[in-house]
Amino acid sequence: MRPPRPSKFGEPVSARQRSLIAAAVVMAGSLLPIVPVVAVVPYLPPLGLLLLVAWRQRSPDILPVWAGAPLGLWDDLLSGHPLGSAMSLWTLILLAIDVVDHRLVWRTFWQDWLIAAGALTGFLVGARLAGTSLGAHVDTVLIIQIAIAIALYPLAAALCGWVDARGQQPR
Repeated sequence: MRPPRPSKFGEPVSARQRSLIAAAVVMAGSLLPIVPVVAVVPYLPPLGLLLLVAWRQRSPDILPVWAGAPLGLWDDLLSGHPLGSAMSLWTLILLAIDVVDHRLVWRTFWQDWLIAAGALTGFLVGARLAGTSLGAHVDTVLIIQIAIAIALYPLAAALCGWVDARGQQPR
């Protein structure tokens, strides 16, 4: 009997490797705001959360719901938010997306974009309430940051799709 031929397509990527890739992309997104860029006003949206929501919308089984806690801790440690704010808000956002996933039978990209807009708005408003006093005049900047975050969602979804497709290719 002859031994089986090796596959022309290479080894498939396991589910664990896909989860690690997704977590690494989210962690890299949380690292981007610490790049030294001079800005008068912080317009940069929470890229880690943006990528987390994009991964969650792309394939709900790639990251478990509890992944919001350790990834949020990573973001808290890097962003300077009060410790635990991103942990709790990211976990609540993933739980809310999970509830919406179970309620909707099917979704289009526009619905994904609307869900991401709600998640990003909820996080930015929650982080503002947790991180600054109510008398602080940051609402205009917050609205601009929300608009930028919502506008960047298609780019984040495309990036996650590209990384996921790239990971599926044979080596």
